[in-house]
Amino acid sequence: MTKALTQSTAYSLRLWYFLLAIGIAALAGVQPAGAQTVPSFADLAAKVLPSVVNITVTKTVEGQPGIEEFLRRFGAPGAGPDASPAPGGKGQGKQDDSSSPRQRATGGGTGFVVDPSGIIVTNSHVIEDADGITVKLQSGEEFKAEVIGSDPATDVAVIRIKPGRALTPVAFGNSDMARVGDWVLTIGNPYGLAGSVTAGIISARNRDINTGLYDDFIQTDSPINPGNSGGPMFNMKGEVIGINTAIFSPSGGNAGIGFSIPANLAKTVVAQLRESGKVKRGWLGVSFQPISKDLADSLGLKSVEGALVASVVEDGPAAKAGIISGDILLEYNGNKITQMQRLPGLVANTPIGKSVPVVVLRKNQNKSLLVKIVERKEEGDKKSPGVQGKDSGAGKEKSVLGLSLAPLTDDLRGSLGLAKGIKGVVVVNVDANSNATAQGLRRGDVIVSVSLEDVTSPEDVVKRVEDARKNGRPSVLFRVFRGGNYSHITVPFK
Repeated sequence: MTKALTQSTAYSLRLWYFLLAIGIAALAGVQPAGAQTVPSFADLAAKVLPSVVNITVTKTVEGQPGIEEFLRRFGAPGAGPDASPAPGGKGQGKQDDSSSPRQRATGGGTGFVVDPSGIIVTNSHVIEDADGITVKLQSGEEFKAEVIGSDPATDVAVIRIKPGRALTPVAFGNSDMARVGDWVLTIGNPYGLAGSVTAGIISARNRDINTGLYDDFIQTDSPINPGNSGGPMFNMKGEVIGINTAIFSPSGGNAGIGFSIPANLAKTVVAQLRESGKVKRGWLGVSFQPISKDLADSLGLKSVEGALVASVVEDGPAAKAGIISGDILLEYNGNKITQMQRLPGLVANTPIGKSVPVVVLRKNQNKSLLVKIVERKEEGDKKSPGVQGKDSGAGKEKSVLGLSLAPLTDDLRGSLGLAKGIKGVVVVNVDANSNATAQGLRRGDVIVSVSLEDVTSPEDVVKRVEDARKNGRPSVLFRVFRGGNYSHITVPFK
């Protein structure tokens, strides 16, 4: 008993001396080894604040529907909360006369100076359809602004003021170097409160929030509210690594989920807008799908990295380079494609006419190719009618996984409006309780390949499915033609 008490007393004394040493070190301003403190952002804020501006826009709208849409986009009180991801830097708005057919409204956002002459970057939706734009500096000076160029596809815009003196610009940093967990500083004009500084960390990368083709957002928990749109996200070096553009908020205010356009995407757009007022984008001539776990399992892949080539445009850059449907694009111009969201932006930012190296995975082997990028053109959507006609090939039908399959006869080809080059097997019926229905397969789909192997008859489909089952795959991969487009769909066996 005495020995136990002695050991306990000795332990208590050692603990007391340790705590006393920490206290003395703290009083002396010395931190114990391994200890960390929350940084002060005061020096950084003082450095970059002069470059951040407040933007006010005015707009004349026709009738109540127009004003409601304007107020919704700018987050005006009474316009109703937006429960889905939506442009987040929406400032306060007000309506002059609700009874007038022509009404005047105001809204606001944020911007930042990128050239001492008065070139400012903001969001496209902040200045969209504005009759007038006013920029207010941190000094309180106000200037009328003109639009140099706007790109709704990436929600980036460039405007200009003439301050009569040199302003303090900030520079874009390398957003690819930003890591999840890094500190960031955001500055904006939330609810009209100019020059509000907030801090947080990068919560996630490569976020797709279904706003467009170039969704590749940086997610942050740094508080972003209506009015922050177009404002900068700074790293600890004072470099802009993102443009704040959206929030996810059931209430309309900050919920700790904000999104920024990566600087590496934005700065190419900004450069083109400054030079010509419009954006030219590179085009690869393919459509992609993300690699889901089910899809990876069906192909026997070890990871979900890369982008699956769903279809290739005939005579497009990818087709000429030798890329085919079913390839998995792993690298583009030296950049690893860990998630599909990165790829559209990388392609779009490629100079027109440049030949870039790509690496694809084809039948479990890496293949290096060289593709020459051309300018992207707007593409129209095609639609296909449903299965009609008397001859559905019923006498030659086969069934597998709840799918009733028939050969692609001339009558079926005509009723589906299919070009002669489309080959495969038609889905004439789908069991409503099957996994195929749950995964999205439907009547009128044309199955062109199974497990990346082309099929031309129902028997081919059945054989490929059974081969996948015998090889121990948990699911089978179908390549399907529907409505003028190809896609890959996995159907699990269980």
